[in-house]
Amino acid sequence: MDIQTFFDPATSTFSHLVWDPDTLDAAIVDPVLDYDPKSGRTTTDNADKVIDAMSAKQLKLRYILETHAHADHLTAAPYLKSRCGGQIAIGAKIRQVQEVFRGIFNLRDLATDGSQFDVLLTEGDTLSLGSLSIEVLDTPGHTPACISYRIDDAIFIGDTFFSPGYGTARADFPGGNAEALYNSLQRLLSYPDGTRLYLCHDYTDANTPPAAVYTVREQREGNIQLRGKNKEAYVKLRGERDAQLEMPVLILPSIQVNIRAGVLPPPEDNGVSYLKIPLNQL
Repeated sequence: MDIQTFFDPATSTFSHLVWDPDTLDAAIVDPVLDYDPKSGRTTTDNADKVIDAMSAKQLKLRYILETHAHADHLTAAPYLKSRCGGQIAIGAKIRQVQEVFRGIFNLRDLATDGSQFDVLLTEGDTLSLGSLSIEVLDTPGHTPACISYRIDDAIFIGDTFFSPGYGTARADFPGGNAEALYNSLQRLLSYPDGTRLYLCHDYTDANTPPAAVYTVREQREGNIQLRGKNKEAYVKLRGERDAQLEMPVLILPSIQVNIRAGVLPPPEDNGVSYLKIPLNQL
């Protein structure tokens, strides 16, 4: 397995390009669509960098893998699919997330059966990527629908762990649960010490180069929010920490787009798509 990671500094997001060097079959984990909240404009700079890398290596895109419906960036999945093919995959519990946010945004047109995605995945499912096998791990807590993807000795963990010095994901979004997140973190730490955990974000100091991967041992021994804490202590810390956090800057645009598999809301009679801003809801 070969891996190339891309970092978007605007949202502190890592996207990972994974491929089988023998067959050149490839998957992209958590791609980013550029969005300017001031103008409401979208661009594809981040996604085009991934496409350029695939073209240079003559890779064949088979899957676009979402770890969850992100609240901090819009997904570029449909753009990548339109340019390169492949199937968009996410955890089957996305239905729960769709149901919650359908109500929050009053999205009467939104189907809540996950049908916007090509593949809905559950615990233990596997996808073939050339000679590689992608195993699906259920890792809820940040959202009820979070999953991780294990390929050999690497796991792409979405929003579970961050860098050891920063901690772990929040658990206060609708459907989030700190106890479930603790269990998911412990599950990831149950893998061998050398297992590589690929992050979705790095929120460390802007003067520090972003680091996309840490080993299980590094997280077990060094994670500032989990090290030495049992479930009760972690849940207490997580709740206190989450109570102090502001909502992500892009939560309102990103959620209502990402639960549609990245497709923008249907255009209105003037041909323009509009995002909703629910007042006094979150």
